[in-house]
Amino acid sequence: MSKLRFNVVEKAFQTKPVNVTVPKERPSEYFAKYVFNREKMFKYLPTDVYNRLADAMDNGATLDREIADKVADGMRRWAMELGATHYTHWFQPLTEGTAEKHDAFVEHDGKGGMLEEFSGKLLVQQEPDASSFPNGGIRNTFEARGYSAWDPSSPVFVVDDTLCIPTVFIAYTGESLDYKAPLLKALRAVDKAAVDVCRYFDANVKKVFAYLGWEQEYFLVDEGLYAARPDLLLTGRTLMGHEASKNQQLEDHYFGAIPSRVAAFMKDLEIQALELGIPVKTRHNEVAPNQFELAPIYEECNLAVDHNMLIMSLMRKIARNHGFRVLLHEKPFKGVNGSGKHNNWSLGTDNGVLLMAPGKTTEENLRFITFVVNTLMAVYRHNGLLKASIMSATNAHRLGANEAPPAIISSFLGTQLSKVLDHIEESSTDELISLGGKHGMKLDIPQIPELLIDNTDRNRTSPFAFTGNRFEFRAVGSEANCASAMIALNTAVAEQLVIFKQKVDALIEQGEPKISAIIQVVRHFIKECKPIRFDGNGYSEEWKKEAARRGLDCETSCPLIFDRYLAPESIRMFEVTGVMTQKELEARNEVKWEMYTKKIQIEARVLGDLVMNHVVPVATEYQTKLIDNVYKLKGLFPPEEANKLSAENITIIKEIAEHTSYIKEHVDAMVEARKVANKITDERKKAIAYHDNIAPMLEQIRYHIDKLELIVDDQMWTLPKYRELLFIR
Repeated sequence: MSKLRFNVVEKAFQTKPVNVTVPKERPSEYFAKYVFNREKMFKYLPTDVYNRLADAMDNGATLDREIADKVADGMRRWAMELGATHYTHWFQPLTEGTAEKHDAFVEHDGKGGMLEEFSGKLLVQQEPDASSFPNGGIRNTFEARGYSAWDPSSPVFVVDDTLCIPTVFIAYTGESLDYKAPLLKALRAVDKAAVDVCRYFDANVKKVFAYLGWEQEYFLVDEGLYAARPDLLLTGRTLMGHEASKNQQLEDHYFGAIPSRVAAFMKDLEIQALELGIPVKTRHNEVAPNQFELAPIYEECNLAVDHNMLIMSLMRKIARNHGFRVLLHEKPFKGVNGSGKHNNWSLGTDNGVLLMAPGKTTEENLRFITFVVNTLMAVYRHNGLLKASIMSATNAHRLGANEAPPAIISSFLGTQLSKVLDHIEESSTDELISLGGKHGMKLDIPQIPELLIDNTDRNRTSPFAFTGNRFEFRAVGSEANCASAMIALNTAVAEQLVIFKQKVDALIEQGEPKISAIIQVVRHFIKECKPIRFDGNGYSEEWKKEAARRGLDCETSCPLIFDRYLAPESIRMFEVTGVMTQKELEARNEVKWEMYTKKIQIEARVLGDLVMNHVVPVATEYQTKLIDNVYKLKGLFPPEEANKLSAENITIIKEIAEHTSYIKEHVDAMVEARKVANKITDERKKAIAYHDNIAPMLEQIRYHIDKLELIVDDQMWTLPKYRELLFIR
């Protein structure tokens, strides 16, 4: 083992768990300690101001400047009692991360001194530079003005010494430059459309909420090993590395005992997350070695997205305190599971009814079927767009392998729900069959109580699976902003619910009874969206052929998948619902193509550096030692015996020569291909060139590097190997 590898591996072996200071209070007592929630609002704001702010949060009412001043003053007093000295508008630009600019609570007092101040003007609106964030050509470099505007529906919070204010981010000309603005519009659209449909069943429904429960998968690696791998450091994934003899094939890591160092990290993360109002609940080992999962209780969609962005930031910071680096890349290691961020999505009313859950009466079940079928129709009509919403250069490595869903959107319903829909489709009457909830299963073990079995099984290869009272959008990538998928899904469902109501109302106007009209339209949609329903193995070659026959989107090229955002039906959907304009969609696609190109470009450059500075020199040095050994054997033994003794070394020498020759030749070819692609000015065409001509070279070169790793003396290999990255604690 090389000296560098020996040092970092030895240090990793010796690293001990960090002691975590656990609060003496119960979690319920310190939950949201650093969040300006309703309890703190009521305490720090005048009653009339509190009521106006609550109205703005619940119903979207406008806050005038005088009220904003009083809210800002209350926020400042609360934050300063927690030690805050600064404030920031916290927003989500099109970088998949968050952004913030900190300003102090200080102003001149007019007497040569300073005073702590925070006005409603500063709370409601700020003006960060809009030209340096990805904008897809909406803003030029010399057009720098952009605005961040407070989102009252997501509570402010304190991190370290800074009051963080969740905001939208828009251009001077009004277009959204972030994820939050279109998400809020999509949630408003689905709320309005769903309320209109709900009133067929309950005239008292006033609001429908979209709920989201994300499951965050991630890897942990020792910080020293991470620093010794330039590819992990610069791209988030290993661009080379032969898989370890043992990885996940024994399935012994999944739900196994959590290693002590990891448990300390998780405990620290959970405490800080709970203090920030993030209701984390579940933690466990995932399938791959060093892979783990964190999941919260479900929340309203906008707040859930904010919390997921915040938790990823917390994970990165806290991991370093424990000697780890957290990897959120969807496929950091080849040959083992990648990481997703399953988005569990559902709808619920203001009177507590879950619209995706079966009911106890015929009418409640009809409502349930109505919303399930309209969701299926939305997914069917926009399956290509939904795939585009979760596609990226990083997630493309994960989809279709090791329990990740394939790059074809379909929906698993389970046997019971499928039978119900088939019955409605084939029936000539308005009769509905009953929908059972959980049923009992008795085991032939006396001491084990009766089990309650759900009405659906699970299908890990389904990208969009129904799981009892919600749909699980499993295809979302681990480092993605959940908002991207939630914007597309909620907008598609909103559009579909509007279409559904128009068709039902038309039948009612013709004299059809309401229930009969609803069932007729539902029956029509069940037949129309049948191609999206698939309960089988999403990995099989047969399914790929069948999906194409059904007319589902089977495109696998990442840059071409992005085209779905600009399909006429997508533009029409986003514009009719008021979520995004064609100009905004075109700009976002420019950003997507540019980001794809840059990520592949960086990976190609990093791999080239690794080849020239690590792989080829080490392989050549080992080859030289073998050559020297061959000459010494020939000088020591008779020719015939020397040839026999050196035959194996000569074979290895030839193998090294073949691999290094291939690597150097193709790295040079990759450099030339990049030069050609970089001359293309059209971002879409450039991204396609990188996908078609450069990305495949990364895997081709990697194959030969990984072969060399098996050949070269382990003591000479400078880079930490998979067996060290994935198993050291």
